[in-house]
Amino acid sequence: MSQLRKDPIVGRWTIIATERARRPAAFVDPQSTITDQKNCSYCQDITSKGIYEFNGVKVVNSSSPILDDSKPFERRGHGLYDVCHSYGSHEIVIESPEHISNMADLTVDQIKSVMQAYAMRMQTHRKNPFIEYILAYKNYGVAAGSRNIGHSRSQIMAVPVLPMRVKDKINGSKKYFDYHERCLFCDMVSQEQKSAERLVAANEHFIAVTPFASRFPFETWILPKNHHCDFVEGIKGHEDSLAAITKDVLLRFKIGLNDPAYNYMIQSSPVKNPATFKEDYHWHIELMPRLTRVAGFERGTGFYICPIPPEMSAAFLREVEVHA
Repeated sequence: MSQLRKDPIVGRWTIIATERARRPAAFVDPQSTITDQKNCSYCQDITSKGIYEFNGVKVVNSSSPILDDSKPFERRGHGLYDVCHSYGSHEIVIESPEHISNMADLTVDQIKSVMQAYAMRMQTHRKNPFIEYILAYKNYGVAAGSRNIGHSRSQIMAVPVLPMRVKDKINGSKKYFDYHERCLFCDMVSQEQKSAERLVAANEHFIAVTPFASRFPFETWILPKNHHCDFVEGIKGHEDSLAAITKDVLLRFKIGLNDPAYNYMIQSSPVKNPATFKEDYHWHIELMPRLTRVAGFERGTGFYICPIPPEMSAAFLREVEVHA
């Protein structure tokens, strides 16, 4: 029988459709062909100077930005609606000067430099008094919203409003803390380490798990064992461990799931009033292979249907032989 599971953070329900459980090979959307090096715009522009450079990582402004800060931020009413121009920042993080497509194929040191570059850019953007939230994220593969350029890259966007999904997580975390006087994520880390049924990988400072109420097959979260609400401060001294477990998980996706398209998002606390989130929020990374598509029921109800139990996903990923 299928099972309804409630996300303890935002209260969203997921249907774990156990009777639909399929082997990984039955899923769709592996990464398709990519542009070769001679036609790669990032390779052709490798000698130009970025707005920030660090250990082979180059950050540039997006050539087709969704947000820009060329005008002052102004919010105004339009009848009953609120509007403002698309204020903010949209940057591309070119993760290596080499023409490598998947971050899984970068070295641990290269991934470490990418994470450090995220932190440096976040520190810069948070100085802007109009910025409310900063998201570093990756789209790998066409099914994940990327173009077939074939050069490993990710993006950073700084926005002047707090996204609803972030609000939901913050509110859920605070509600749990107010009732239990403990961090929900810390309790999650403790329980998942003890049970180990959804544990994918672990090292000294981080664990990778498939969430109890997974929205998607093989959805995996990387959580720091030590409590911290902020990615920038939370990774200090632990960058090597974070890079190692990120590569480990991405290699399990690549080898075990036939190089699928995937997204990852770094979920950190909002920029303003950081002390507000110090005790009850816990930064983490969400990684999602794009193996299924959201359909009418999900869009109409807000429910997700996950066609494979997260325990099966974790067991499969644990068995993948990773040669980092």
